[in-house]
Amino acid sequence: MPASSRFCTDRVLPRNLNRPQRLRMMRGGPARAIIDFRRLWINGSTLQVRFLEGTTAQHNLVKEQAGWWTQHANLNFEFNDSPHAEIRIAFDPTDGAWSYIGTDAREIPLSAPTMNLGFTDGGTPAHEFGHAIGLQHEHQNPQGGIQWNEDVVIQALSGPPNNWTRDQIEHNVLKKYSVDQIRGTEFDPDSIMLYFFPAEWTLNGIATKNNEILSMMDKDFIASAVAYPGRGETQAVELPVIDTTGVAADIGVAGEEDLFTFHITKEGRYTIETGGQTDLVLKLFGPNSKTQLIAEDDDGGEGRNSRITADLSSGDYFAQVRHYNSSSGTGQYTIKVTH
Repeated sequence: MPASSRFCTDRVLPRNLNRPQRLRMMRGGPARAIIDFRRLWINGSTLQVRFLEGTTAQHNLVKEQAGWWTQHANLNFEFNDSPHAEIRIAFDPTDGAWSYIGTDAREIPLSAPTMNLGFTDGGTPAHEFGHAIGLQHEHQNPQGGIQWNEDVVIQALSGPPNNWTRDQIEHNVLKKYSVDQIRGTEFDPDSIMLYFFPAEWTLNGIATKNNEILSMMDKDFIASAVAYPGRGETQAVELPVIDTTGVAADIGVAGEEDLFTFHITKEGRYTIETGGQTDLVLKLFGPNSKTQLIAEDDDGGEGRNSRITADLSSGDYFAQVRHYNSSSGTGQYTIKVTH
């Protein structure tokens, strides 16, 4: 089998193994890609990247292709040897190419890789970094319409270099996402998140292309309001602690994600909650980190509001708020921190 028939595997957290793959379709947008918004990093984050092994040439290639995304996405990659790096890369040639999706990487032991580049053909490092920032496989977009010749696909991928089980083949190739937690629109045949598939793998004899660079739609989508808009640092609104009325805010545009920060000087149990009639989802990060997720809540407060109660140590914390309906939801709300 040629190198172009090698594919990456989705690494899935154990709690997600039996969940169906689901997709939320955007309305009225031109961008073509699919992204798991539940696993997005905070917009404007700097993600640390650590090489666990590999040669200088491999490192330089990875840095170059990772930079393709940060030219457009409001994210930065800092390559260092930090033991707390969010992305940790191995180069095991016996383990294929794979990456955990977005913030799932935070739940992997710090001694273990969150990405493996067992091969680096073409745009493979860029493809895996697409996963690392939350993008999914384009061939599993339900708008793609790929008509698989399943017997041929299973036979091909059961052998080398992939050697996948039937379950792995169904998860990584044959199954499409259905409506729920992914943002996306039309199928993009030029996306770097789409692999080459030969014509004999399809019932209608139509092959896909071997895409080795970011497509125009990849670039537009990753910089759009539903992914990582506004290249540069996202400014957080400061919240008072032990506030009884709440700070007024609003989701003014569909897909908007508001960011707040507050400082804890005395450790203890604190509650962060929203108020109003808007259906909201709340995430809490910290201390002193925009990438360390502490908790997430949907409908834990009054009505459709969110509430997180947690024991917090001293430091700076970040609260991210979005509308539950990211494709069209807007509305006013309040947010407060109490002790």
